Amino acid sequence: MSNVAFPADSADLPAGVAGHAAPGFEPLVRAFAGFVGGRAGAGGALAVYRHGEPLVNIHTGRASATAPWTEDTGALVFSATKGIAATVIHRLADRGLLDYAAPVAEYWPAFGAGGKQRITVRQLLTHRAGLSGLGPVAAGPSEVLDHELMERRLAAAEPDALLGVPTYHALTFGWLLAGLARSITGRPMAELFRTEVAEPLGIEGIHLGRPPAGSPTTVARMAGSRLAAAGSPVGSLVLGRVPGIPGWPGAVARSMFLPGLEAMLEGDEPPMLDTEMAAANGVCTADALAALYGAIACDGMVAGRRYLSPATVRAVRRVECYRLDNALFYLPMMWHLGYHSFPVPGARTGFGHIGLGGSFGWAEPRLGLSVGFVHNRLSLDRFAWDQIASAWVLPLAVRGARAARRPVPAPQRRAA
Repeated sequence: MSNVAFPADSADLPAGVAGHAAPGFEPLVRAFAGFVGGRAGAGGALAVYRHGEPLVNIHTGRASATAPWTEDTGALVFSATKGIAATVIHRLADRGLLDYAAPVAEYWPAFGAGGKQRITVRQLLTHRAGLSGLGPVAAGPSEVLDHELMERRLAAAEPDALLGVPTYHALTFGWLLAGLARSITGRPMAELFRTEVAEPLGIEGIHLGRPPAGSPTTVARMAGSRLAAAGSPVGSLVLGRVPGIPGWPGAVARSMFLPGLEAMLEGDEPPMLDTEMAAANGVCTADALAALYGAIACDGMVAGRRYLSPATVRAVRRVECYRLDNALFYLPMMWHLGYHSFPVPGARTGFGHIGLGGSFGWAEPRLGLSVGFVHNRLSLDRFAWDQIASAWVLPLAVRGARAARRPVPAPQRRAA
């Protein structure tokens, strides 16, 4: 079931698109229909909130060959999971359980090994911990799927030469935050996704890994070639040599590549769903992502209740690092505490997190606006276009919010 009740009036929706969109969002809806609709075996969803009120919640296409996409269909959102994990950490900071400026080892004593005693929580959240490489902590896919092993290995690891320099921790980010949170709370990150995010916000549709039995959230099967090319003889040969190359090509490969890692995404029930990978295996609906970022966009308030303190919201809005990222093609990610900015027209002052394939969650506090976009296609022939979906979604969402003809009644949110 949907998390919110919408008013009766709606913009006209193209054939094949279901849901609701407030008048004024017609260009966004048409672009969504054209971009996501008509994909063989694939689909997606898009949600927009303004000041905590739902303006758009639409979906189209297929969750699998036999099932249509519905309002309760969740997708693997890959690195968009990082923004949710960071939000868990902010909830702990809000209660005085950690300080961003404090050493991680103050809360996670085992992390102090290997010369890491002075690495701070802030450095973890901004990808400056010098722990981005997979090779030093994992011998293969079976170890990557053991999240508690990965936490222990990272606690014992030595930082590399890029300590203090922004270098995207593509997979290690999630285990680092999970190890920190586990040491403080005694709870695994999957449970904290529920107790610190979904339940306080009163939402369904945010899970780390496979949703539990009884959850209304279903998981869309992935469509497209996935990462099969990485496992081909040529792909393995090329990627196997790249980690030793200096500069960003080597940094990218070291943070994302291990031989055989592409197997985590194989099959209708990929093994990646059955672990806790807080950097990559979140399963989310578009509406849930928009609702989460809506809390951040609205000064930490949800339906008149405080979710994050004003001080924490000010902290997460601040850009912590303007330096180019060494593992993301030297892009200026403008890292916030666990989030990044989106340098696209009309959205430069907002922030959130994009995942592999282009799914994302985003907040713009100046406008009280939030967006969630998810889909299930991961195919190399369309990868570049999918990855930059935010470049058309966000400007049209901002334009639609400004063009909306009249206020929308407050949502009637059900319990999660």
